[in-house]
Amino acid sequence: MQAVGKRNQERRRAKKKQRDAQQRRGTPRERPYGAGAAFGFGTCECGDPLCPGGGGSVPPQRGPRTVSDLLDEAMVRLCAVPARETARREAALERAAALFTKAGMSRAVLQSSGEVLHGLWHRGWQPADVVRAARRELKARHARIAADLIAAEHRAYPVAGLFGRWAGQLADVSAEVWWGEDDAYLQGAAAREKCEARVLGRAVVELLELLSGLPEVPQLMPAPCEAGGAAVASGGGAEVPLLAKIRALLAKAESTRFPEEAEALTAKAQQLMAQHSIDAALLAAERGDRQVPGGVRVAVDSPYEEPKAILLQAVAEANRCRTVWSRHLGFSTVVGFASDVEAVELLYTSLLVQAQSALQAAGARTYGDGASRTRSFRQSFLVAYATRIDQRLGRVTEQATEAASDGGRGAALLPVLASRAEAVDDRVDELFGELSYQHSSVHARDREGWAHGTAAADRAELHGQADALR
Repeated sequence: MQAVGKRNQERRRAKKKQRDAQQRRGTPRERPYGAGAAFGFGTCECGDPLCPGGGGSVPPQRGPRTVSDLLDEAMVRLCAVPARETARREAALERAAALFTKAGMSRAVLQSSGEVLHGLWHRGWQPADVVRAARRELKARHARIAADLIAAEHRAYPVAGLFGRWAGQLADVSAEVWWGEDDAYLQGAAAREKCEARVLGRAVVELLELLSGLPEVPQLMPAPCEAGGAAVASGGGAEVPLLAKIRALLAKAESTRFPEEAEALTAKAQQLMAQHSIDAALLAAERGDRQVPGGVRVAVDSPYEEPKAILLQAVAEANRCRTVWSRHLGFSTVVGFASDVEAVELLYTSLLVQAQSALQAAGARTYGDGASRTRSFRQSFLVAYATRIDQRLGRVTEQATEAASDGGRGAALLPVLASRAEAVDDRVDELFGELSYQHSSVHARDREGWAHGTAAADRAELHGQADALR
């Protein structure tokens, strides 16, 4: 086993060396703002003049300046102001917002934002990521505007050519063209937001500034402007009937008022997930399907991000996936095979809902002097909850694997699972390269919170034996 492990490590190092060499040859140089041709950048390897991914520069405009030129110039000036220079930044924001009283600004905004978004798709971002970033870093208004701009930009792509999960995200964020002519967009948006043109303009400018500075992230699915592309295992499509059943079980677990019923429903759901994962792995091996692990991004929102990330990691590991937490971006990337990734999303969401319900039921906490200790209580609760869930999920997965092995499939199952685990590790290496690992810095200092969190995890415990759950 040591020799095999050593060969795997050597093979991974060779792959990484090859990828690094390819990136040095083909990766375009970084742009000062990362925004796209809208702010004066050139073309990318894809050949699209609107994509900011590559070298070159756009020659200066000649002749009278258009409204689009004025907007682009204002954005370049704003992006050039260091964040610490608040007075200069405020002045630049106000100058840019003042442009939104000019005729033709609606079309200029949709054009410039379309170019920025087109560049983001090539830099690994997806519709849900963009809207999430707008809501996280700015406000709900900015998130609604982001959905509008995404809807406008997607008119350039045939719906039939969109990746299944990508199309689903458009629906999830309500990216719809609700306005008539493009010239009427800003007026309609101001009416919806119940604000003046300058106020809306400031929100649009703040959003464009945010989007222009988003970093490159791993590309988990083809951009909408890319034809074809290799399908990955988390690609979306028609839902497996068993997953629909699991979804229904978890929904019942979230809504019931009886802890024992929630425990039984959640246990049944996890047992089905584990069995489905094993069946899918063996079936793919028997058919010779050359599946590639994929990835999805799962929101890890404040407050208490670290305990939530730990909980997601526990759910992922129990379902043979891996997670990479991008704390500064507000999400974790779950990497694994299709059925396993789907199970992680479903179970994590359900467990989080159950934990939040238990927290609400527990109410606020105070010290003897009346000072609030609610935050300490809740953080300790969630740390204990995640720790206990990690223990229980690992046990359920182990039991399911042992049951499948005892059923006569052990000789085939264990090598298949080992191969899939290695494929997931390789995929993480391909997407993220060298990762930094660190111990959790979160602490549970509230003893009562720890006790309540452990008890809540026990109520959501996934301990059901296969025979008892059938």
